[in-house]
Amino acid sequence: MTTTLAPPPPHTTPPRPQTAPPPEDLRALALRHGLTVSGARPPLPVYVRQLWARRDFIAAFATARLTAQYSQARLGQLWQVATPLLNAAVYYLIFGVFMNAEHGVTDYVPFLITGVFVWTFTSNTLLAGTRAISGNLGLVRALHFPRASLPLSLALQQLQQLLLSLAALVAILLCCGEFPRWSWLLAVPALALQTLFNTGLALALARIAARTPDVGQLMPFALRTWMYASGAMWSIGNLAHDGRFPEGVVLALRCNPAAVYIDLVRFALIASHGADRLPPHVWALATGWAVLAFAGGFLWFWKAEETYGRG
Repeated sequence: MTTTLAPPPPHTTPPRPQTAPPPEDLRALALRHGLTVSGARPPLPVYVRQLWARRDFIAAFATARLTAQYSQARLGQLWQVATPLLNAAVYYLIFGVFMNAEHGVTDYVPFLITGVFVWTFTSNTLLAGTRAISGNLGLVRALHFPRASLPLSLALQQLQQLLLSLAALVAILLCCGEFPRWSWLLAVPALALQTLFNTGLALALARIAARTPDVGQLMPFALRTWMYASGAMWSIGNLAHDGRFPEGVVLALRCNPAAVYIDLVRFALIASHGADRLPPHVWALATGWAVLAFAGGFLWFWKAEETYGRG
């Protein structure tokens, strides 16, 4: 048997591997066809317009969260009023009775309840800000929208809750002999400035907590310390009269933004504290804190727009 050898295959040149175009060419191609980076940070004016276009979503999200907050409780939305009232009762027992903080404070019950309600507004808004991104990662990763919508919605939710709680505060003031007068209108700009201040801090905390979720665990301790330094349950003015603390410490406590907003609302609602002739610079200080916190918090949050939901 003879074996026939197959002729050798013709000489062929292996195909050259295709090389990708340089990144500069790809970027130019994408821009030429209107493609942009997913989740890229838009310019600030565009970002503001996007937020304004989603104002209905921001309001609806805030209302839905407010409605669902106590949906599993038997008393339902009554807890929005009952919670600060119970806190005020506990603080009155501790500070008013045991620690005699009402000494030298006229109309201590309205003084205390007003301080607790105003402080609760700030505290709840900041706690909500720490959960704005980290608590809604599914929404952040699934949809493309301005991420500032979330902390703004949660801040609006706390404002809605405050407005409901103010009905109880007014009822308590009436029971304590405080009746409506023109100065009550000053509570509106005071609370508006506080809302701007709270929202700015909530935006800043939302960015921090998005990268470091443990911040949410530390916030209750930081807020409790801040509350004690804000005069919600005791009078900062008494420190100045006692002379036990240096003037610099008393001045720092008076300039504390939480104390400033508490003082403004007390000045507006409580006649005996309005007679103390609140220094005129307090309104300027409240406005400065509000503008600084909101502008700084908003800009700082916007600068990290591309990073939310990653990792």
